Amino acid sequence: MLSQTEENYLKALFHLTAEMPEKTEAGTNELAAHLGVKPATANDMLKKLKEKKLISYEKYGKISLTPAGRRQAIEIVRKHRLWETFLYEKLEFTWDEVHEVAEQLEHIQSAKLIEKLDKFLDFPELDPHGDLIPNARGEWKWQARKTLSQIAVGKSCRLIAVRDNSATFLQYVVKVGLGISSRIKVLSRQHFDGMMEIEVEGHKSSVSHKFAENIFVV
Repeated sequence: MLSQTEENYLKALFHLTAEMPEKTEAGTNELAAHLGVKPATANDMLKKLKEKKLISYEKYGKISLTPAGRRQAIEIVRKHRLWETFLYEKLEFTWDEVHEVAEQLEHIQSAKLIEKLDKFLDFPELDPHGDLIPNARGEWKWQARKTLSQIAVGKSCRLIAVRDNSATFLQYVVKVGLGISSRIKVLSRQHFDGMMEIEVEGHKSSVSHKFAENIFVV
């Protein structure tokens, strides 16, 4: 059985590699930054995961999930997103509240409970943040998407997911008037710093390049 920390590392590697079609590897510094730890701390944990044959890795080199590590990571992500969906749809948590609670619930080991939860929710494909939920076979339907920062001035798009699931970011998204499936029109963009003016349901807002990089759209 894996520790919660080991599971968190596998989940982070999944986010950095498996969820990015063009990527199969991540760097130690990249992983450490994602988890908010020092590279040396990450290196110690990576040694343990390598010993368990869950990752392919050489010290401070590129890291990739082995088939066994990928299966474990997908199951953790699946549990997390099912719990987020349950909290949001059935217990009326807001979308900026569900992530932290699901972080705790994702470590429950009962496979039967997760099967029942999936069935109870009618086998959802997306969580409240628009992220894909792997099915019981570890499969998910990849949806091509861009970030809001890539949308040309004058064009419209639809929000399908967010990259940053932190409460502070999600609260800001709500303040701007956005939610899943919101229609967005890009009105202008500053060449100097990428600041954008957008319109959502007739309401205009100025958002930073960093904000736009964390909004996925189609």
